[in-house]
This record gives sequence, C-alpha cells and structure tokens, in this order.
Amino acid sequence: PRGLRPMLGHLDELFAKLTLGGLRRWALWGAQAHLRDFPAQLAYFDLKSADSQAMLQKERRGTLFIDNQRKLNFYLRAFWGRDFFLRPTSGDYETREGYRPYIETRVIHLPDAYDDLAAQGSANAASAGCAGAAAGTTGKDLYRASAAHAAAHLVYTTKPLSMEQLNPAQMFLIGLFEDARIEGLAIREFPGMKQMWAAFHAVHIARRTSKASRATLSREVSCPTEPVVGLLERLAYALLDDSYHDDDGLIQELAAAFRDDFARRAEENQLAWDLGVTLYNRLGERGAIPSLRVLESMAIPYRDDNRYCWASDEIAWHAAEYVPAPKQVRKYVSVMDMVNEVDNELAGDDAQEVWVLDTPFYLDQEGRTINELEGKEPVSEPYHYQEWDYSVQLHRPNWVTVLEKRQKKGDPQEIDKILTENKPVASRLRHIIDAMQPEGVQRFRRQEDGEEIDLNAAIRAMIDIRMGQMPDPRINIRIERKVRDLAVLVLLDLSESTNEKLGDSDKPVIQLAREATALLSWAIDHVGDPFALHGFASDGRHDVQYYRFKDFRDAYSDDAKARLAGMQGGLSTRMGAALRHAASFLLKQPEQKKLILLVTDGEPADIDVRDPQYLRHDTKKAVEELATRGVRTFCLTLDPNADDYVSRIFGSKGFMVVDHVNRLPERLPMLYAGLTR
Repeated sequence: PRGLRPMLGHLDELFAKLTLGGLRRWALWGAQAHLRDFPAQLAYFDLKSADSQAMLQKERRGTLFIDNQRKLNFYLRAFWGRDFFLRPTSGDYETREGYRPYIETRVIHLPDAYDDLAAQGSANAASAGCAGAAAGTTGKDLYRASAAHAAAHLVYTTKPLSMEQLNPAQMFLIGLFEDARIEGLAIREFPGMKQMWAAFHAVHIARRTSKASRATLSREVSCPTEPVVGLLERLAYALLDDSYHDDDGLIQELAAAFRDDFARRAEENQLAWDLGVTLYNRLGERGAIPSLRVLESMAIPYRDDNRYCWASDEIAWHAAEYVPAPKQVRKYVSVMDMVNEVDNELAGDDAQEVWVLDTPFYLDQEGRTINELEGKEPVSEPYHYQEWDYSVQLHRPNWVTVLEKRQKKGDPQEIDKILTENKPVASRLRHIIDAMQPEGVQRFRRQEDGEEIDLNAAIRAMIDIRMGQMPDPRINIRIERKVRDLAVLVLLDLSESTNEKLGDSDKPVIQLAREATALLSWAIDHVGDPFALHGFASDGRHDVQYYRFKDFRDAYSDDAKARLAGMQGGLSTRMGAALRHAASFLLKQPEQKKLILLVTDGEPADIDVRDPQYLRHDTKKAVEELATRGVRTFCLTLDPNADDYVSRIFGSKGFMVVDHVNRLPERLPMLYAGLTR
C-alpha cells in the first residue's frame, strides 16, 4: 500500500514503456524485494532507485499494442470495409495464450507487445537465400499479419468445424489446413497479403546439408527433437506459397491436393477437415505422432489458436455478424404509471422504452393529451453522405449524418385560410393552371410523315394520280402526346433566421414561406404533377435534421396541411447534405424530369464550420452532382446580399432573388409555372 500512491503518479510513463504483464512483474518484484524496507520501497515505486530503473529496462518490450491499435483498425477496415474489435492480452511468460492471438465472442485478442523477429531470423534467412524475408518481420508487421489473419477467420469462417470423435492432435492438423484456406481466400481478394504472411514463413528457412555432396533448403525446426514439427512448418509454407517446393513427397502430395480442393470448394471448411484427417493418418504411418504441446511449438507467430473454428455442446460458436443496437420498443402503460414517470430526469432520446397511454388523457382545456405535451417524435436511422472539401479537392466520405425527424402538427384550417386571404393570387393562378393542364393525345392530319395513314387524303391522292394530276403527299396523321412528365420536390430552409422579419415585412420569413408553400401546393395539386414538401435544419455535421411534410405518394390532405401548419424554424443551414438527401427521394420517381425547388433566406452555414467558403463549395458540388444525375436545382432566395454568392453556387440561370419579401407567396407559384411550362 505504501508504494501504490507513488506508482500512480508515474502511470503514464509506466504504461508507455511496459506491457500489462511487464507492469505486474515489475510491481511484484519491487514489493517482494523491499518487503520490509519502507524507504527503499517508496523510492522503487517512485522510479528513483537504480534497481527500479534496471527492472523497468528489463521488462520493457518492443512494439506496444496501445501504439498501434488505431492504425490496425484502419488497416482492417481498408480491406473489408467493416469494423473489427481488437483487445490486448497480457503477454506473461506464465500464460500460454499470452503470446498467441485468439478470437473470442467476435473480439480479436492480440498480445499487448511484440518483439521484432528480424534480429533473430535475419541471419538464417540470409543464409537461406530468402531476399527481403527479414525486412518484413518487425513488431509492427507482426501485428498487421496477426490482425489480418484473425480478421480473415471472422470474414471467411461462416460455420464451425465439428469436433466430434477427434483428438487434440487431429484438431490441430485440421486447423493447419483451415488457416491455409482462409488465407487463400484473403489472398484471392487481396494478393498483397501473400507477401506479408510468407515473410514470417521464409524467415525460418535455413540451409541444411543432408549429405556432403548436396545441400537442400528446408525449414529450421522449432523443436529439434521432433522432426514432425519441421515437416508441418514446411507444409504450412507450401500451402501458402505455391512457389515453394519441398523434397518431401508427403508435403508435395498434400499441397497439390489442397490446391485442387481449393479450386473446387474454397468456401467449404470441410476440405480442411478431410485433409487434416488424411495428414494425421499419413503421419501415423510414419511413426508416433507428438503431443499437442510439441505440435504447438511451430514457429508461425502470427496465427491464432483456432478456438474460433470449433464448436461442441459445451462451447457455443459465435458467428461473426454485427450485433444490432437495441431498438426502442413502445410500451403501453396506465395513467398512474405515466404520471409517476413524466418527470424522470434520466429519460432521454436513447431510452430503450417509449411509454404510451392506451386511452387519451387530457391535461388542459384545449384538449391536448399527455402524449402531445410530453412525448417526442421518433427519429429515423442515420443517413450518411459525403461532403466536398475544396481545400484538398476531395470528398470526405460519410462525413455528414442526416436524421429524419418530425415536427408537431398544427391546425390544417390555417392552410385553408391562406387561400382565402390570397384570393387575388389564387385567381391568377387558376388561369395559369388551366394553361398548364396537359392536353393528352393530339392527332395532326395532312402530314408528310406520321404514325398512321389519313384514309381520306390517301383516296384523294389516288384520284389525282388516276386523273394525271400531281397528288398531295401529305397523307399521314402524326400523333403527339401533350403530357407533363415532371416530379417536383420543394425544399424549405428552416434555420433560426427564418423566425426573423426581413425588410419592411410585418411577418417572419417562416410565415411567408408557409403561405407561399400552401399556394404552391394548391397549384401543383390542381395541375396534377407529383410533388413533395420537405424542410431541413442542421446542428453540426452529425445532426442535419430533415423534415418530410408531404411525400410523393401522399395526397395533399388535411394530414399534410397539419404538418405544414406546424412548421417551425431553428438551428443552422447545411445545404449540401439536405440537397443530397432530397435527391435520394426524387431519383426514385419514374418521371423523366426532376426538379428541386429550394427556398432559403441565406447562405449555407453551420456551427462547426468557420470557413464561409467551405459549405458554399460543398453546395455547389452537390448541385453539380445532381445535375449529372438528371436533377435540376433552382434556388429562390430572400437574402438581399445573395448576389455575392448565389450565382456561383447555382449558376446564372439557377436562382431568383426576391427583393420584396412580402411578394414571396406570389412569386413562388409563378416561378414554378415558368420553370415547368
């Protein structure tokens, strides 16, 4: 206990230099050596004594896991596009699994430190003529090889091996072929892994002299008293690298059989079972098979113990699928349970249960229920979009997160009142709507080219020919279809600035936008074009809130009007992400022409972006990307200073600036009519 406080003061230094096992051995040595000498004990744990520094240097290891864990996560994700969970294990000499990786409950456990193998294997590799073998055996490369091998197990081992009626030696030999199978699948997808893994096999090759007149290449046996281990090491290398040739006939036979089976059934781990049992029987014919302790002395440091590949009644096999996050469930409770838990300060958006009353319970005279007053609207699964960084001219993948949310509904009668209050505008719109109505199929007679023959004109032409006169060649009927093939998505900027009043207007921007959208929706609904009404706001790149007031499949009913009436403004304007998400709905429509009509009162901005040009360039890039996919974007802005930036974002013909804010309800429907005429 006396040494605990000074040791805690040096934990940062100790963890930077020692592994978990090394820290334990360093602490136990100091406690035992200075058991009754309290001043020496304090000096030892305070790193002030010479023996403390000597033991620290003795237990210090080469490459630490803590320094490479983040890099290994990125390394594995670059190959398979998914996350793997990596954990360190204590590399104690007393524990057998301390220096061997293993997989347990879908977590890859790696030693907390690795020594460089190049120093001890470079001389042998050089004498064996293996160029570059020693260069790939550092501690960092050993971590990469171990992590990649374990990840290959998680990716390609789709079902467990049966361990019934097998002894430990048979299981070990089957695992040898299973390691070769999953490595072969990984190399087939990523050929560069072959060089990485082969370096750890080739570093053990040394030149041996079997006879005075001939020198042969073989493996340096890890257990000199057991030649079977050396044979298995050479077999493992032959299974991995087909360019390696061994003089042993059994190795040649099994390597050829493995390649033939791998070409036919690489996805089946039964081939490992069959070949492992065959190897066991063939080794039994040669003599006694060594124990499992001797077999595990093979010098292949990056491979795990294969516990993940086996299953029995006592050990449950865990597949490598993702564990989905727990979803919220709706629980129906009584009135008293709800009242007792309404003020629960621990309840948040991540709660696992959402309580709902079976019957409405009204709390005020206005007829609002407890669900309406205290409840929260659900949030969708996150949608991730890229974002353009103009400073490096590259996309940031999955940089922005869009969350679809719902605002509380309002009174649909407020939308109907807007039409009553804007009768002059509605009457002008009615004439425009009549002119925009599709005329359907039209037939034009007396055409030289067409889809059908005009029988009367053809008879007159034949009469003219019989009479010796020049016939009229216009004897066809051309059919034209006057239809509107257009889908429109109205995207509203619902940032905090929309709650303010602009210019000489006596209404906030959010109210004018609601009136303009109501008139536009009424007009589009009468024309018959499919349309959607969406809005957006943002609170940083991790929370771009997207609201769907009306979708393409929804009718313009009281339900849609209620959502439109409850529209509220807040937060910031991350425009590029909202445009990309809006296009995801628009691109699903079968119409040939697609239009996003953006209504905003300012430039793109967000709380986590300081450079004003960053989101402008991202929005410009989003508009260009959508244009290549057949989606046109038009911006109607209320910002009087928009001339400085809006043309560079949307193009010279892709925007309109409304100088008089009060005219927004009139200009928006007229703009739609002009764009879609």
